[in-house]
Amino acid sequence: MDTGTDTGTGTGTGTEVRRAPGQERPAAGVRAAHPLWTLGLLRSELTVTFRRWRTLALLGVLAAVPVLIGIAVKIETGDGGGGGHGPAFIGQVTNNGLFLVFAALAATLPVFLPMAVGVMAGDAIAGEAGGGTLRYLLVAPAGRTRLLLVKYASTLAFCLVATVVVAASALAVGALLFPLGDVTTISGVRISFGEGLVRALLIALVVAASLIGFAALGLFISTLTDSGIAAMAATVGLLITAQILDAIPQLHAVQPYLFSHHWLSFADLLRQPVLWDGIAENLGLQALYAAVFGSAAWARLTTRDITT
Repeated sequence: MDTGTDTGTGTGTGTEVRRAPGQERPAAGVRAAHPLWTLGLLRSELTVTFRRWRTLALLGVLAAVPVLIGIAVKIETGDGGGGGHGPAFIGQVTNNGLFLVFAALAATLPVFLPMAVGVMAGDAIAGEAGGGTLRYLLVAPAGRTRLLLVKYASTLAFCLVATVVVAASALAVGALLFPLGDVTTISGVRISFGEGLVRALLIALVVAASLIGFAALGLFISTLTDSGIAAMAATVGLLITAQILDAIPQLHAVQPYLFSHHWLSFADLLRQPVLWDGIAENLGLQALYAAVFGSAAWARLTTRDITT
């Protein structure tokens, strides 16, 4: 009996599109996806992503965190407080506004940045399925693999933009509220303000790269359900669980394998000389998570029956 399911779209990518009984099949010789078409799909996805009110709201919240930290430190020091409590580097913000960049990234990386990334990654595929647009995306000559890569690339772009927003906001607030000058590293060696800016840029890039494994995990979860809200909640729930597990001393044997364990290793970029071991371990672990859960997301998306 004819079920009305067409499993050969001519894309060569294993795309399966379910059609209602009697629905017309595509004409033979459907054009294959062209690399320029793929770039157009990515450009379209990035445009849609960064025009959404939800994305702008998330970036606005992230930009507000350095403002709140800077104002809080300014008020505390203005009242004679020491300003030595809070996230890492917070005690040095009053002497050099550039340290607000490091303090803001240290404050947002454990929770705020990954939560925002979790929302974007969790909604990537599940949101399309829940909105009824996933099957129509697959009708186009993109294929499931290309669509997954475009969604992941868009999520990684958000990781970078979100990190840069935090760093830029912190730099602007730090320059307005505190003096700028030479930077004293964790090792006690003074470096020029220009070199400090370069290290701040490197730190922002490392922080963004620290989220690629978590983004792949969220994308995999997004392929498991047709509910964007459920995927986002599950992704954020895993983030909270990992943070709790990383804080229990009795679980020290498994903690090095948690995606969040080495996130704060970016502080080693403020040593003289720079200690690369912790940063390399972090980036290696993120690459492993990206490979494992990216492959799992691909296996799930290319074999699931798309009905929405």
